[in-house]
Amino acid sequence: MPDDVWEQFLRDSVEGVADAPKEPSARAREVTERLRDQPAGNEGWRTYTPAAPARRKKGRYLVGLLAAVALLVAAFDPWNMIGASGGSGASGPPLAQESGRPTDAPPVEPAQRPTLAEPFRGSPAVRWADGTAGITVPAARATGWMSKTQVEKALLRTRDFLFASSLDPAVLRGERPAKAIALINPHQKDVKDYLAAAFGTPTEENDPLLLFSRFDTSYARPAGDIVKTRGRMTFREGERGALQVTTDVTYVYPVVRAEAGSDEVVRTIARREVVVNWDDPSKVITEAGTLSLVSYKVDMTNGGCDTLTGYFTPEFGGQGSDSGSTDGETVDPYDRSTSMFGGTGSPDGGCRTASRS
Repeated sequence: MPDDVWEQFLRDSVEGVADAPKEPSARAREVTERLRDQPAGNEGWRTYTPAAPARRKKGRYLVGLLAAVALLVAAFDPWNMIGASGGSGASGPPLAQESGRPTDAPPVEPAQRPTLAEPFRGSPAVRWADGTAGITVPAARATGWMSKTQVEKALLRTRDFLFASSLDPAVLRGERPAKAIALINPHQKDVKDYLAAAFGTPTEENDPLLLFSRFDTSYARPAGDIVKTRGRMTFREGERGALQVTTDVTYVYPVVRAEAGSDEVVRTIARREVVVNWDDPSKVITEAGTLSLVSYKVDMTNGGCDTLTGYFTPEFGGQGSDSGSTDGETVDPYDRSTSMFGGTGSPDGGCRTASRS
């Protein structure tokens, strides 16, 4: 290990890492407060037609102070740009869990087409974790009406909801997300109305894809059993002493055409920010073990632009190059450096061109 790297590590051990997660700013707290005023079902923008990467960008995720020498490389070279391997499609070892909002988008991977054997080839997701392992669950503490133990259980149940809504293999293959729905407070009338409409006649406001990831297997089917994820959960005390949990997760789904023998792999990418309350039953009508939806929003890439079928409808080959209507803006579906709620970089509605998939 170079002497200057070791000296930097020793200094950071004493003084702290500059990029370590910090307490949210007043601006961030203001945005969080506004979440309570947003109606459930507030859908975000959709992107379509993945194109070649526009330019190379170098970024890194925020990391906390590392205590083990074995993690020094990840601390000082979090994107593993040193000694990266580009031949197999894997740029290095798996990334550590996301501990805070990234400062920039991940760098562009070598241009390589995905295959059935390597469905995440050529994508930053190749280094992401599988399934719920890519979702950071914070350490619990007593909050609102809940004890530390209750908060810990609620966080894990929230992660169960994310699995049941966005990762369950049966749901991905088009089945009704019964387990996820069972975790939602049945006394939320607006949510009941949304669910009834979404699975009956999907519309822009009542689209199942706002909360659930589904493919119509007569059109497209998952390419394997692995979904790559990257994201995190945070929590605070909400209204009436509720435990309010905010989840921000990006899911990467490799798929192929429904026909047997199809081997062209494309990826559908969905980023969801879902805010839920675990309400105090002495103050809010709820059922034990269920969460109340506060707000939910989705950005999708290659999931269907201006289509309302209740399923992701990925485009294969070059068929999407002339479809949809765009305003000329290009977005990076792997860029997690901004929040979907409020701020810049979060356009509402419409179709944009994705810089990569």
